[in-house]
Amino acid sequence: MTAFVLVSDTFTGGWVWEETAARLRAAGAEAYPVTLTGMGDRRAEAGPGTGLETHIEDLVDVLDGITATEVVLVGHGYGLYPLFGAADRRAGRVARIVSVATGPPEDGGTAVRAVPDPEVREALAARPDASVPPPAPGTWSRWGSVEGIPAEALARLEHEAAPQPAGTLTEPLRLTGAVSALSLTGILCAANGQSIAMVEMAVASGPPQFRVLTEDRFRFFELATGHWPMLSAPGELAEVLLRAAAGEGHRVTAPEQEHEQPSHLLPFLIDVPERPRDRVGRVDLHLPDADGPRPAVVFVHGGPIEPDRTPTPRDMPFFLGYGRYAAGMGVVGVTVDHRLHGLADYARAAADIAEAVELVRAHPRVDGDRIALWFFSTGGLLAADWLAAPPPWLRCVAANYPALAPLPGWESVEARFRPVATVGRADGPPVVLTRAGQEHPVFTATVEEFLTAAKERGADVEVVDAPLAHHSFELVDPTDESRAVVERTMRAVLARLEA
Repeated sequence: MTAFVLVSDTFTGGWVWEETAARLRAAGAEAYPVTLTGMGDRRAEAGPGTGLETHIEDLVDVLDGITATEVVLVGHGYGLYPLFGAADRRAGRVARIVSVATGPPEDGGTAVRAVPDPEVREALAARPDASVPPPAPGTWSRWGSVEGIPAEALARLEHEAAPQPAGTLTEPLRLTGAVSALSLTGILCAANGQSIAMVEMAVASGPPQFRVLTEDRFRFFELATGHWPMLSAPGELAEVLLRAAAGEGHRVTAPEQEHEQPSHLLPFLIDVPERPRDRVGRVDLHLPDADGPRPAVVFVHGGPIEPDRTPTPRDMPFFLGYGRYAAGMGVVGVTVDHRLHGLADYARAAADIAEAVELVRAHPRVDGDRIALWFFSTGGLLAADWLAAPPPWLRCVAANYPALAPLPGWESVEARFRPVATVGRADGPPVVLTRAGQEHPVFTATVEEFLTAAKERGADVEVVDAPLAHHSFELVDPTDESRAVVERTMRAVLARLEA
């Protein structure tokens, strides 16, 4: 017989699994919805020492008490952290791990890194011993999509949610490596911005943490619901859990042309010489040979990017290449490390970009009246403010394979970051938009929506097409077509700066 151990996300307890657990039992399986120490409802009390280790021990005790021959551990959100810790200590008892709407944690990682609310992350940084109150009613979407949750279930979620002990989020997860041999099934929630297609795109991009997902021990399912499928689609979730226990699911395969390095570390497609670089705070200015103040192009990366990634974007070959390329063309190439570390960080990233632009405009080597902003990928959402209220010195907005509206499931991104809503609303600068012909459909949809809005409102948009190129083609497609597109786009931007 199969036994399912069900571990829930922050602020909640075993009660969220009630209906899913009933469906599993009706199918002949055992189900153990777990309420971790200090969780469950507002009446629960967590001791001052309650932390991640406490919750790991809770789950080890549960595992030790199960007599079923096959145990499947199911973790949702935060619940995957103590679940991995327990599985690492009792790997011989675990047949499979199932992650629901959550990526697997790593050794040494802390759950706070995955917290989508920047205010909570900042509060814990200031007071690491303070518990985290549940989201206020009406704000749960900042922690994940609530799509599909019936009104009564959402009301119960808001009423019974308990404060999260700080140590559960800030204590690092310590793993011996035993858990890394276990089979794992990911249940992706499409309305929460997750899909098998997105996993395949991440694997194709090259980072090692995604390449591992092509191993035979990984399988995937996709549900058309939000972050809380045990509340929004309990029957479908139970069915998928039973199939996962049987080893079913989609297997992601490695791309035909796999790079030896992660894509963000691949060389820039054009061999450009190093330029003098002036580093000021989070801003780098790549300087041209020309004397006197020159126009500047500010390159804006996408994300979210984990806060401890090294090298940071401005030191990656991609942005070093663009900064040097711009400087070689006679303008100042500017790169910025902004703090887009989670979906709720767009406002902070926007403030970082605005601060960087003012610093650049005041630099003695920059003509402050001739600035272009060039956005990449999901950094495209940051173009919204500049299109809504363009200053006179902003001569051009460029975007390569951008997201121009929040992607599906990105409800925690503030509504203001929708370039599709701001393009053409003001007498703004011209836009140079580069499209990759082999783009992911969710990005393509936002670009088409943007172009439709731009046409209706009479905005000046030049489209540069790269029919055979993929997302991040400057790294993954170092072809003559790609090089020609980079050159054409750069010349289009410079023409607007010189106009």
